[in-house]
Amino acid sequence: MKVPFLDLRAPYEELRDDLDAALQRVLSSGWYLMGPEVEAFEAEFAAYCGNAHCVAVGSGCDALELSLRAMGVGRGDEVIVASHTFIASWVAISRVGARPVPVEPDERTCTLDPARIEEAVTPRTKVIMPVHLYGHPADLGAVERIAARHGLRVLEDAAQAHGAREHGRRVGSGATAAFSFYPGKNLGALGDGGAVVTGDAELAARVRLLRNVGAREKYRHEVVAANSRLDEMQAATLRVKLAWLDEWNDRRRAVAARYLDELKGVGDLLLPVPAPWAEPVWHLFVVRTARRRELQERLAAAGIGTLVHYPIAVHRSPAYAREGYAPGSLPLAERLADEVLSLPIGPHLDDRAVDAVVAATRAACL
Repeated sequence: MKVPFLDLRAPYEELRDDLDAALQRVLSSGWYLMGPEVEAFEAEFAAYCGNAHCVAVGSGCDALELSLRAMGVGRGDEVIVASHTFIASWVAISRVGARPVPVEPDERTCTLDPARIEEAVTPRTKVIMPVHLYGHPADLGAVERIAARHGLRVLEDAAQAHGAREHGRRVGSGATAAFSFYPGKNLGALGDGGAVVTGDAELAARVRLLRNVGAREKYRHEVVAANSRLDEMQAATLRVKLAWLDEWNDRRRAVAARYLDELKGVGDLLLPVPAPWAEPVWHLFVVRTARRRELQERLAAAGIGTLVHYPIAVHRSPAYAREGYAPGSLPLAERLADEVLSLPIGPHLDDRAVDAVVAATRAACL
């Protein structure tokens, strides 16, 4: 049985009637930007996260960048960020002129390790950016306490964690969080999209200005700013899928539970270890092995799709070569880059597909 790593047709097939109706509604309206669908989605997603404001933008990377700009972060400032993450977390910092200061993750959860943060704080530090990676939330409570002690702001990179909870509260219910709606996310659009969710009315207003070429009113441009707007088609799509997000996350949890149970103790495979205070939403199911290439090749031969998230540690990528990081300078990030492998997971992975992944993985690890 062939099991693709990701099937983007399945969500559409399940919600075909509702999605077709939503898209037809937009087409019939003749209003494609900054209209009622975006306004409705912003209100609905803010309420879902348990926060006051949502500002929809063009991508998750834009959501991070515009949040930082709205916080006044710029040239000469520093932002503490996870060493092991997708490069967009760092790029958003660099694009505002600030310097990413990487901190190694907790090896069990692969999220920013609060125990390592304070040693990275300097007089230039302005923001701590915990990344809720693979659908597992960072220890936001611990991060917020550190930030409060040093007078810093917190910006959650929640691109992979729609609906996750830490210490009982929803990701995005804190001060400010940036989300991505890339098609493969737990809440995915039909193209790029993102949002800033915040309890800070002033920051929300600033992001609204910065996403719209610096204008609150047409042709009255107050600042030099981006053009980063979620369109009506994407907002209508997201409104339909938002109603299913919790159920789809529960289906992901069921798949993850089977993997955790049935792949326990298999070969040298290291399985993810959720923290006791966390309710992950399993955007990805990431295992680790020193024999990753061999495992990936054997799974491919058995028809099982896999991906590596992420094969090059950010500090070792050509984009950050000027920073001069020596090999081994962030050893955990480098080891994770060498060992991680993502197995198929999603709300539309049925029992037969999970059986096939488990059987192939067990056979490949012998």
